[in-house]
Amino acid sequence: MKKLLCLFTIIFFQQLHAQLPDENQLGAWYMYFYSTNFGESNWGVQGDFQYRDWRGLGDREQLLLRSGLTYTPENSGVKFTLGYANISTGQYGTEIDDPVIENRIYQEALFSNTLGKRFLLTHRFRYEQRFVESMDFRTRYRYNLFINVPFNNTSLVKNTYYFAFYNELFINGERDIGDGRTVEYFDRNRTYLGLGYTLNKSIRFQLGWMKQITNNWGKSQLQFSMHHSF
Repeated sequence: MKKLLCLFTIIFFQQLHAQLPDENQLGAWYMYFYSTNFGESNWGVQGDFQYRDWRGLGDREQLLLRSGLTYTPENSGVKFTLGYANISTGQYGTEIDDPVIENRIYQEALFSNTLGKRFLLTHRFRYEQRFVESMDFRTRYRYNLFINVPFNNTSLVKNTYYFAFYNELFINGERDIGDGRTVEYFDRNRTYLGLGYTLNKSIRFQLGWMKQITNNWGKSQLQFSMHHSF
């Protein structure tokens, strides 16, 4: 009986370890961000579509589809968004991929300011209501600080190269997620460094490196992104 229990324990921890990502393997995220206004009104839409891979290509981490309705009050400098996202999250490893489905409603506030002539700061506060498969209803708070620093201009106008940085903190709204399972209030943190290029007034591209840290693992990701305003 003791041998059987020991064998079961070894198998359990092997399986648990197998589900954690390889922290030394570089992953990749491929992202498209869009935003537009409805004519001359204060209303618009914005969102993003992202494919995230544990190892670059061939081992899906997540497929994220997100869009929201935006409103910018007159002379406020703040853009508010009410949106919805659908996320499918795959397991690490290419042999078995049984994705977990999440539906998410979110609200956010976005505003910008400038330090000196070149430090372009953007602040984003986001509150999420999460409906994750096989879990109780969850909420999460997020704050992201973006900093863009143009090299050859003082703003992100056509043909501008720039340095891009962001740091985003995620905090869970509750610890109990159902069936006796709990999570910590700290969910994760993401730190990003990259280089960007403004093709024209509507399109920017970025290439960078992001480090994501959770309570259980930390992993580096390459990020390729297109930012499209129309």
